[in-house]
Amino acid sequence: MALNIVRFQLAEAPQWGLLKGTQIHPLALPCTTTQALLEAGRDALRLAAAQAGAPIALASVTLLAPITAPAKVLCQGANYRQHMIDSGVDPDAKRFNMFFTKSTASITGPTGNIIRPRHVTLLDYEIELALVLGRRTQGPVQVNDGNLHEFVAGICIGNDVSARDVQIPQMQFHKGKSYRTFCPLGPVLCVLEPDEMHYLNELQLTLKVNGQVRQHDSTANLVFKPAESLTEFSQIQDFEPGDVVLTGTPSGCALGLPSPAVVRLSALLPETKKWELFLKGQRRREQYLKIGDRVESTIVSRDGRIDLGMQSHVVASANQA
Repeated sequence: MALNIVRFQLAEAPQWGLLKGTQIHPLALPCTTTQALLEAGRDALRLAAAQAGAPIALASVTLLAPITAPAKVLCQGANYRQHMIDSGVDPDAKRFNMFFTKSTASITGPTGNIIRPRHVTLLDYEIELALVLGRRTQGPVQVNDGNLHEFVAGICIGNDVSARDVQIPQMQFHKGKSYRTFCPLGPVLCVLEPDEMHYLNELQLTLKVNGQVRQHDSTANLVFKPAESLTEFSQIQDFEPGDVVLTGTPSGCALGLPSPAVVRLSALLPETKKWELFLKGQRRREQYLKIGDRVESTIVSRDGRIDLGMQSHVVASANQA
């Protein structure tokens, strides 16, 4: 049975715990990093869970990101069918992933603030299922549904927060997506059993802004599934336990892409004028996050057995941080 592991602050030191309902049972594990936690293996985690300590009220502690340095944050872009269609891409004709990375410095906890840098005006949200890897690799690997559990230890909620006015005009995916607090992870690191990997295709993702649903989709609609994505990613990247792979976001982001006709016409304009018009058009869109907005994200399986908890953040300015 899946284990819902959380990392929390109690007194001075972060600790690992097993989440059950509204209570956390401390785990007697010497690990200080997610990498060490997952290197211990599923058997050790099951034993620690069986011997977990007396419960602590969830409301009495501060939850931290369950993913710690030195984790790499590896990302897929445009990986849901409708999101591809909205982006002008035929999902049935797509033959390869779009890969990029976020900095480890962007990782933040499941609650608190998302800080909008002073120079950013187009702040966007992207709920994503995060695969948490459990195996070290050196060189390309062939991942399939039969051995997927050897590579994926668990899952958690991710939010690929993006500064669109940096990412797109500057053509800087890594920069535009890597400011501090731009990668909320958690609250739960759900460690799956080998026979639970089918849940990766049965999860419902929902993101709300100020209580209004902005994104809602199922991982059944992923164009590139986890096994084939990890196989392709391994051609260019070695994996370490604790690394995360953000598997793409559903449609419903604030970003509004121009029509193909407008794109063709804008290609005739000088670069400065083209991006000036792009930014002007985007600033008309009310969907971009504003200071004081609350962003809430959940991922739950259709049968309710897998529940990754809720992320809840308030957008704050750098001056408020």
